[in-house]
Amino acid sequence: KLFYSQTLCVSVCVCVCLDQSVCARTFCGAGRVCVSTDRGEPVCRCLEKCDVSEHWVCGSNSKSYRNHCELHRDACVTHTKIHVAHRGPCLVVCLLSDRDWLRERVVQWVQEELGSDNLTSNASSAHDLLQTYFQIYDNGDSQLDSREFLSFLKHNETALNLTLSNTLETNLLLRSLCVDALIELSDENADWKLSLTEFINCLTPTYHPPERKCALEDEVFEDGAETQMECNKCVCACGNWVCTALICSGQHQVEEDEEGAEEEELTEEEWSRRVAELSVLQVKHL
Repeated sequence: KLFYSQTLCVSVCVCVCLDQSVCARTFCGAGRVCVSTDRGEPVCRCLEKCDVSEHWVCGSNSKSYRNHCELHRDACVTHTKIHVAHRGPCLVVCLLSDRDWLRERVVQWVQEELGSDNLTSNASSAHDLLQTYFQIYDNGDSQLDSREFLSFLKHNETALNLTLSNTLETNLLLRSLCVDALIELSDENADWKLSLTEFINCLTPTYHPPERKCALEDEVFEDGAETQMECNKCVCACGNWVCTALICSGQHQVEEDEEGAEEEELTEEEWSRRVAELSVLQVKHL
């Protein structure tokens, strides 16, 4: 028994050492780790998890990641090409097209509930239906705030099919931002709440929302235009500049980020080729 235990221990130790030796000569891309197969061959696999440190970055897929590791791991798991767009969380904005699309979906839904395409003859009926919904979701102060408006939209979410983004988190955020944009559109007294009259005006089919632009240093920018403020990115959305709020750490850091972004452009195939080349170089130096 003693001899068997010692033999088993030696075998396990030898295997561990061999695994470490194999992976010592293998380079894996970011978001990956080297493991040994049953045959003792090195293979790069996606990390199971990353550390929880918060150094947020925005991916080229418009998804925010807690840190670079999370971004690279997601690229590995999904087999997609993702690089860092900029430091900090992604800048999610509701553009005029998003706002108007949301409004059109609600107007269409109201018309479908009334069962007619005749907007003129349905004006009175639409007014009554919207008044009913207003009373249902109003908390008693005779005004709808953004939370109550969102509840109104959620009432018939299946019929509305309000999908603004591929990811659930971004979709919910965009919906909330576009509700704020709708309220701002019809909020005549600028209290960020809609009275019954303002609510009905907002969703009247014959109403055509005006286009809004952004101004900067005597220039006018179209909706969706982007500009850079030091290390921060700004986007014109529904007539307002929306910017990230990063603390700029100097030109050196910006250059590092740009270099990192270029390196992160590699696809899975390119990573594999680079890993193979580095492994060959490593063996030659051993």
